[in-house]
Amino acid sequence: MIPEARLKQAKGLIDPAKRVLITTHIKPDGDACGSLAAMVYALRSAGKQVLPLVLTDVPDWYGSIIPGQTRFLGKDIDLRGLSAADYDLLILVDVNSLSQLTGLEDLVSSARQKTLVIDHHATSDGLGSVELVDTSAAATGMIVLELVRFARWPVTDQMAEALFVAIATDTGWFHYSNTDGRVLRACAELVDAGVSPARMYARLYQQFSYPRFMLMLRMLNSLRLHFDGRLALMSLARADFQRTKTSYNDTENLINEAYRISSVIVSCLLVEMEDGRIHCSLRSRSPNHASPSQTIDVSRIAATFGGGGHKNAAGVFLDGPMEMAIAKVLSMFEPYLNQQA
Repeated sequence: MIPEARLKQAKGLIDPAKRVLITTHIKPDGDACGSLAAMVYALRSAGKQVLPLVLTDVPDWYGSIIPGQTRFLGKDIDLRGLSAADYDLLILVDVNSLSQLTGLEDLVSSARQKTLVIDHHATSDGLGSVELVDTSAAATGMIVLELVRFARWPVTDQMAEALFVAIATDTGWFHYSNTDGRVLRACAELVDAGVSPARMYARLYQQFSYPRFMLMLRMLNSLRLHFDGRLALMSLARADFQRTKTSYNDTENLINEAYRISSVIVSCLLVEMEDGRIHCSLRSRSPNHASPSQTIDVSRIAATFGGGGHKNAAGVFLDGPMEMAIAKVLSMFEPYLNQQA
């Protein structure tokens, strides 16, 4: 929970602002998209002029919650058209790290005295003059909802759907270990506000395009088990995206498919990027439904190589080629998984 004094500070930063720029991290997920959208709807209802800025493409399945007049960096707006001086307030949602704000580093650095951060990640560069950060929150959407309640902004249908997407996706549709009473009470409130969980689930998880489905098949065909079946390692090369006519966005949540194998407690997906680097996504869960304290903290492992994230979900960029990155991942987890043998 965010202390009331901190919420007052955030409200004090927002109230006098007329022009607000709001953005989130590169490769936005459901929490990033939902939290950004909810804040945009809230601030516009409060009479603010709000520019939502997205730094990289948004997956198609989140398109319905993205607010109107959203600008995409490098497509319909470039850095020459952006200046911190043009805005009274900058809001960063679901991010507090310059490494996740590619292309916007200079603007963010110059606007620190008028920046509000709303985030639940432990990785932090301290980018805000006021920061609403709660690492115990299951999603940044939970913190946005706290602010909405405190400010007494009306929860519209659009805002409720955006917040539900934020919370539901970051809890794995309520099956991750971060699903607690706060999460369920918050989502019950959003359902009472008009959200249909069945409709939202169908929109997010049952609308695969054929190309995306074929990409998933290629990923599954690459799956190899290591450390007596406890680590699942999958990979996708640039050629896989070219042959299926898909993009990096189409990989979201595919990493969790390996959890269908009962022995797997760590799932890794390595994706070859356009610049030759390998993006390694990491997920972990407790063995045999044991205590969450026995779960491998993948954020600590990722941080060792310049990455970050959460205990159960993290990511890091590794040098290519793919074979070298795979060897690196296996060496990263060997001390942890051999210890559990």
